[in-house]
Amino acid sequence: MDCRKHSAVLTDFGAVGDGKTSNTKAFKTAITNLSQHAKDGGAILIVPPGKWLTGSFNLTSHFTLFLQKGAVILGSQDESEWPVLSVLPSYGRGRDAPDGRFSSLIFGTNLTDVIITGNNGTIDGQGPYWWGKFKKNEMTLTRPYMIEIMYSTQIQISNLTLVNSPSWFVHPIYSSNIIIQGLTILAPVDSPNTDGVNPDSCTNTKIEDCYIVSGDDCIAVKSGWDQYGIKVGMPTQKLLIRKLTCISPDSAMIALGSEMSGGIKDVRVEDNTAINTQSAVRIKTAVGRGAYVKDIFVKGMTLKTMKYVFWMSGAYGSNADSGFDPKALPKITGINYRDITADNVTYSAKLDGITNDPFIGICISNVHIKVSEENKKLQWNCTDIAGVTSNVTPQPCSLLPEKKGHDCPYPKDKVPIDNVMLKTCSF
Repeated sequence: MDCRKHSAVLTDFGAVGDGKTSNTKAFKTAITNLSQHAKDGGAILIVPPGKWLTGSFNLTSHFTLFLQKGAVILGSQDESEWPVLSVLPSYGRGRDAPDGRFSSLIFGTNLTDVIITGNNGTIDGQGPYWWGKFKKNEMTLTRPYMIEIMYSTQIQISNLTLVNSPSWFVHPIYSSNIIIQGLTILAPVDSPNTDGVNPDSCTNTKIEDCYIVSGDDCIAVKSGWDQYGIKVGMPTQKLLIRKLTCISPDSAMIALGSEMSGGIKDVRVEDNTAINTQSAVRIKTAVGRGAYVKDIFVKGMTLKTMKYVFWMSGAYGSNADSGFDPKALPKITGINYRDITADNVTYSAKLDGITNDPFIGICISNVHIKVSEENKKLQWNCTDIAGVTSNVTPQPCSLLPEKKGHDCPYPKDKVPIDNVMLKTCSF
C-alpha cells in the first residue's frame, strides 16, 4: 500500500460540513479531479472535521480516502442520490427485492490500490430510514451497503468507526489482496441484516483487530447464491480472521454461508472473542447450494454467554428462486476447532448435516464449556455428521467419538496477505 504524492481537502471542492448540505457533487468532483494523478504517485482526499452529508460516490485507483478525527460522513436519506445497480451475477436477484439494488454509500469497481482509512473518523449510514422501510416491506430495490468494492485488488479499510449501515457494512466481492483492520462497527442488535464484514468470492483477505456490535453476523463469509453462485464459481479462499470481538445476540460471530455456492476454503480463525452472541463459528448451507465448505481451521476462542458454541445447519432456509438444483448438495468437510473456552452456554452444540450428504471430517479438541443454569439435558444434538473429539467437556455426541491425545490441525504457514507490511504516511 503506497503513500500518495498528491493531496486535496474536501472543502477545496465546495463541500459544507453542516450535516444538512448535500456534498455528493463535491465528493464526485474531488475524486474525478484526483483520479488524474493515478499514474503519478496517486492521491489522497482528506475529509476534515465536520458532518458531510452525501449520497453514493465511487472511488478510483491509487487513491486514499482519509477521514480525520471528528470527520463524519453521513449517508443521505434522499433516494435520488443513490444510483441503481444491476443485481450481482453470483446472486441472481436482490436480497431485499428481486430486481436491482442501490449502490453502496462508498463504492468502487475494477480498482487497484484503494485505501479507506483515517484517525478513527466516522461513517454513519443513517440506517433507521432504510430499516423502517424494510420492516414495512416497502423496498422495491435492495438496500445499499455502506462500503462495497468489486472486481478489485489491493484494498485496505482501516481505523474507522462505522455506524448504522442500511444493510451490510463492508462488502468486498470478486476481489483479492484485502486488509480490513482496526474497525469499530456498531448497529443496534435488533437492526435487520447489518452484517459487519462480508468477504464474498474473495481471495487473500485479512480481517483483524475489529470490534463489531451487530443485528446480524459480525463476519459473514459468502460466495454466491444457489445456481447463480455455482455458475460464477468464485470461492472465498485464503481468509484470516484474527482478534475480533463480537456482540450479536441473534446471530453468529462468524458465519460461513449461507450463500456459499462458489465454495469456501482455507479459512483461518484465531484468537477471537464473542460476548452475548448466539453462536461462534457457524456453518450455514442447504440443498441447492452446491459447492463446499472445507479446510476450516479455528483456534483460540473465548466465548461468554452463548446460545450455542458449535452450530452447523444443513437446512438453512431460503433459495434464490425456484430454479435451484435439488441435486446440488454442498460438501462440508475438514472443519477443525481447537483451544476454546466458553462460559454461560445454553447448548454446547447443534450439528445437523444433510440426509445422504453428511458433514464429515469434523475435529474438535481442547474445548471446555460451562453450561448455564438453564442447562438443557441434551447438550450435544447431532445428525448426519462424522468426526472426532479430544479433551472436550461436556461429553460430545456419539457421532464425534473420543480420540485421546489428538490435537486438531492448524496450518503453520501464513495466508499471503499476513506478510504485507503497512506504511505510515504523512500529508
